[in-house]
Amino acid sequence: MAEVTLGLDIGTSGVKVVALNAAGQQVAQASRSYELLTPHPGWTEQRPQDWAAATLDALGEVAAKLKTDGHTPGALGLSGQMHGAVFLDAQGEVIRPAPLWNDQRTGAAVAEIEAAMPRAELIARTGNRAVSGFQLPKLLWLRATEPENFARVAKVLLPKDYLGFVLTGRYHTEPSDAAGIGALNLASKTWDEGVLAALNLSPELFPEVAESWDVVGELLPEVVAKTGLPAGLKIVAGGGDNAAAGVALGLSSARPDVGSVSLGTSGVLFVPLTEPTPDPLGRVHLFAHADGGYNLLGVTLSAAGALQWFRDKLAPGVSFDTLMNEAASVPSGADGVTFLPFLSGERSPHMNSELRASFSGLSLSSGRPQMVRALLEGAAFALADAYTVMRPHSGVTTLLATGGGARSKLWLGMVAGALGLDVQQIAHEPGAAEGAAILAMPAAGLYPDVQSAMTALAPSGESVQAVDVAGALSAYQAARAQVVGESQ
Repeated sequence: MAEVTLGLDIGTSGVKVVALNAAGQQVAQASRSYELLTPHPGWTEQRPQDWAAATLDALGEVAAKLKTDGHTPGALGLSGQMHGAVFLDAQGEVIRPAPLWNDQRTGAAVAEIEAAMPRAELIARTGNRAVSGFQLPKLLWLRATEPENFARVAKVLLPKDYLGFVLTGRYHTEPSDAAGIGALNLASKTWDEGVLAALNLSPELFPEVAESWDVVGELLPEVVAKTGLPAGLKIVAGGGDNAAAGVALGLSSARPDVGSVSLGTSGVLFVPLTEPTPDPLGRVHLFAHADGGYNLLGVTLSAAGALQWFRDKLAPGVSFDTLMNEAASVPSGADGVTFLPFLSGERSPHMNSELRASFSGLSLSSGRPQMVRALLEGAAFALADAYTVMRPHSGVTTLLATGGGARSKLWLGMVAGALGLDVQQIAHEPGAAEGAAILAMPAAGLYPDVQSAMTALAPSGESVQAVDVAGALSAYQAARAQVVGESQ
């Protein structure tokens, strides 16, 4: 009888494999790293073959640990970085390195999509405007710039779905990851033939769409031999990394009052929905969720990454604890200093890669404490900008906090004050690999369905005290309006 499930997350820096028991406890884990390729400015690529080799190695380590400890895996769920494009020929061989989610080579392809279909219609069909990082523009880029390679393409897969092919020999995807391609009709969760016809692309280029908890195959004999995993191990479709992390947090369309906020390199708001209701202007993303529902995703590109930049460039050698303590000594509003956190341009709600960061309101009395306080406030207020667009569609009252910045109650208090929501710290932060393992639990017989598993394993949180940021928020909005216009 199955005792554990495996979850596999193929990230940008490496692959992580975990084994969870029915109580959600981790009984084994392994990780491997691989190279990031940057052959031209703005290009980011990886070799799918490197993902496969790292994955098989990590699976072998976990399989050996499970065997030693007497655990039997019943299913393996998949997760991974979204939006990447793995181009395969008719024999299933990789044609070229895969452009990744943060690759910026596709500006002309985005323009081609918007010329082929009005933005409003594209958003109504797919939930999103054309976005440079999505997979669909990458396919058009290949057709325009490497026609000899495009002519060989039989299938284009997302990163985790390529690993599913390596493990099972079969082509599948699921809605949460496929929604980030740019060609999935979110209402029907099938390939939108109108979008593809407008771009002269065949639906046959894309894999079959299964549910996130569906079994899409079993381990190939050669994979069994390489890893030591049991023959017949079920492979479950899984979810894109944000959706899988949402599963691990218990964020469900059946409980739309609880979402999440991540203060990682970027800041991310995850809001579950029961119906696919996009922002008509496409200022935040609408994706399918791995639990069968939907979610809005708001992304500010510089959150904890802005603090890292400040420390590295302006306060080298100073600890983050010191910077946070200095910020805590300054009142809300940072003595008149304001920070616009557009170090990498901005995603939600401005969708403008050309925006740039700035401090304003500096005086002779301003110092590092005021600048750090303003930086923390600016990141919180950028999340508030995104939430302003999400609020009309959202029933969220509570946000579970994740990411490195979530260790700071001060920063979370600013977020709570800026968004007007209950923000909670959680003791243990599960990630996408854990979510993939939870998605595999029904297939292994550990729970009757995904909702049951999510409810049983959802972490609990402790509310932080909201910080009154009303005055500081008004100053930020005035500074932001001078750069990008009034709040959307």
